[in-house]
Amino acid sequence: MKVYTKTGDKGTTGLLTGERIAKDSVRVDAYGTVDEINSALGLARAWCKKEAVGETIFKLQKLLMLLMADLASINSEPAYITAEHIVVLEQTIDHYAAGLPELRGFVTPGENAGSAALDLARTVTRRAERRVLELARTERINENLLIVLNRLSDLCFVLARAEDQL
Repeated sequence: MKVYTKTGDKGTTGLLTGERIAKDSVRVDAYGTVDEINSALGLARAWCKKEAVGETIFKLQKLLMLLMADLASINSEPAYITAEHIVVLEQTIDHYAAGLPELRGFVTPGENAGSAALDLARTVTRRAERRVLELARTERINENLLIVLNRLSDLCFVLARAEDQL
């Protein structure tokens, strides 16, 4: 199987639902930015020392694949991202936050490689949230996507703090 297809040579890409759209469209920018989160999380997973944090990151990477599928689909039903995903993210945030000391100020990234990569993932997630919000202003999207991205950035922050507790 060849990696190149030549179908995108003129600046378009195919969505999961079959449409072809411009590679520089807001939709492609949105799911491309989510793909960047996945890469940042992969880097974090490779550097994290806490096994539980690494396992959580791997689950988040799988979730991001569903989120990208949602963004790469126009009016696809059922949605890939559901309210249940939000509940799981909130439970995970609460689980990790319960084991952390009270936050008394700003956190400067870089205590260790794993937490620094998680902070990078957090900031890329915030950018993805802005891209998806921009898309939502002109096209219909699954309303759960913005909530998941918002919770994901919170979870990256909490995971970075947990990883700092070595």
